[in-house]
Amino acid sequence: MTHPVDVHVGKRVRHRRWLIGMTQQQLAEQVGIKFQQIQKYETGANRISASRLWDISDALDVPVSFFFEGLDDAHKSSPEKPNVPADLMGDKEALDLVRSYYAIPENQRRRLFELARVLSDVA
Repeated sequence: MTHPVDVHVGKRVRHRRWLIGMTQQQLAEQVGIKFQQIQKYETGANRISASRLWDISDALDVPVSFFFEGLDDAHKSSPEKPNVPADLMGDKEALDLVRSYYAIPENQRRRLFELARVLSDVA
């Protein structure tokens, strides 16, 4: 049986890998393992050791703490926050949207962000 922390960490690995446009094969090669192992990590089927998590964080260019972000909030919802699915970043469409957002020049991105904020306040 998978542990919720292993599932969360695996989803964060997948999220970051997708965000930077890296394949499972590319990540596996950088870490020195088979891509099937990356698949198992990303689903939470296999637990990631501390040293392997260190290697993955280096390959994905994030601190180890990145993989644990949102863990406490994964099952909580606050009345002042919109009801967002716990696995929002596991959604390919959401990741494509984020990737596209960061491809927009910064000044236009800020304006788009403000527009989205205004529209969400109206909704």
